[in-house]
This record gives sequence, structure tokens and C-alpha cells, in this order.
Amino acid sequence: MPSAEVALQDLLLTLSYGIKYRKNGFLSSTIMHRPRPLPPAAIPDRYAQRFQALKRDFLELDYFCKGTLLKRMMKCGKAQCACRQDPAKRHGPYFEWTYKAKGKTVNVKLTRDVMPMFRAASHQYRKLRSLLTRLETLSQTVLRYQAKLAQHADRD
Repeated sequence: MPSAEVALQDLLLTLSYGIKYRKNGFLSSTIMHRPRPLPPAAIPDRYAQRFQALKRDFLELDYFCKGTLLKRMMKCGKAQCACRQDPAKRHGPYFEWTYKAKGKTVNVKLTRDVMPMFRAASHQYRKLRSLLTRLETLSQTVLRYQAKLAQHADRD
């Protein structure tokens, strides 16, 4: 009857966290973690739908630009001007768009009229970066999921 006990013990070992086994005639135990259950089959469809929705958001993007928009109040070079002593009396505002190109900082002077256009383009750039990050995260999740499915298929 020891073989029936061994079979029952093996069955119990596979269903529990702690595995007990005999080593050199002594009863030993080890703690193992159960593998995480795979998500339901509907998850790949949900990933695909989310990926398609993010791609549609890309199509809705307008012109965009990277960089910083500044509103500056400047001091002039005249020694007797009030802008030297009182920051509230500085000249301006002057608007600038600053960005990097080939490792160099580029400053572009803007008029008050075009500033809203560049502000909207800057907002579109932030939206673009956010969409890219979300797409990358979703892609990594799907790839990890597909890799797990492939590993489980190889085992079977």
C-alpha cells in the first residue's frame, strides 16, 4: 500500500504551497509559490481594443512642437531707466520659444499673436508623449502576456 500513499502524497504536493518530500529517508519540506493564474481569454481582446483606441488618438493630433514657451520681462541697458530698480516696471512682455536642435539651444522670438498657436502645439506635444508612453506600456504588457502563452504552449 505504500505506492497508493506515495501517489496521494504527490497529488497533495502539487496542490499546496508547501511541498514535503523524502530525502535520504528523512521528511523534508520546501515552500514554493503557486504560479499566477493566467488572465481570462477576454484580456487579449481588451488589449487589442485599447491599442486601437490609442492609435485613433494619434490620428486626432494636430501640429506639435517640443520646447519651452517663455514670457519675459526684460531690463534695458539704460542706467537711468526705472526697469533697473523696480521689477514691476520692466519692459515687455516678450515671448520666446526655446528648444534644442543638434545639441544647441535655439531661441525664437514670438509675437503676442502667435503665442497661443505655439502653446497649443506644445500641449499637443505633451499629448503625443503621453500617448507614446501609454502605447509602449500596453505593448510591453501584451508582449509579456504572449510570451507567457508561448511558454505554456511549449510545456504542454
